[in-house]
Amino acid sequence: MTGTDDKVSKALARFDRVMAVVDEKQGPIATQARQERQRTIKRYGKAGRNSALALLAVSLGAIMVGVVTPIGLFGFLAAVLLAVAVAALLFVWGVREEPVTAVPKDVSNGEMVQRFGSYLYQNRRALPAPAQEVVDSISNSLGTLKQTLDRTDPLDPDAQDARRLMSIHLPGLIDRYAKVPAAYRAEADGEGKTVDQRLVEGLSASRTALDEVSERLAKRDVDAFSTQGRFIESRYGQSE
Repeated sequence: MTGTDDKVSKALARFDRVMAVVDEKQGPIATQARQERQRTIKRYGKAGRNSALALLAVSLGAIMVGVVTPIGLFGFLAAVLLAVAVAALLFVWGVREEPVTAVPKDVSNGEMVQRFGSYLYQNRRALPAPAQEVVDSISNSLGTLKQTLDRTDPLDPDAQDARRLMSIHLPGLIDRYAKVPAAYRAEADGEGKTVDQRLVEGLSASRTALDEVSERLAKRDVDAFSTQGRFIESRYGQSE
């Protein structure tokens, strides 16, 4: 029986690995991966543009100096080396990206949702499989949340709830989980729940809270649209 159990366990483990790859290529996390790639492309494009402008500025400066006073061959070579060095430095600095270890609190609503999505994407692999499923579900709903929060004042109570959850509470939960030694994550507490189970419950509660905020904000748009429609109907509907 032991040999059979081992074979079954290995088969299930292989199946989990295969499904994880499928989910990353076709599941909800694939959308977040595409967004991360798009942000990387934009970052490289911006760095390249800044490098080209710096190269042009140094070159024009050398030409202007050469018009006033001859700089000679060595001066020309020094100007070229300076231009290349400045352009390379700006490019390297522009494409450099630090790991997302926190979500900033002083950015706009839309930017916070984007940073929060990057945080989840970069930290999901350190979580157990059930927690990853919840994280993927949260990531899949961020598009709608960003649309509604983009039009909402940051001081709005619903927006404040979402911002606290994305920048403080949920990242804090994941960070605290990462600090728990792996050997202790399977031990049950006084209520019979393990650290992994607590993590899944906390993530699920966060997902529900964000969904509720998104729904309330969307409901406002629906109500505003209905009010505008009724006004136009009552104002102009009987004109004939």
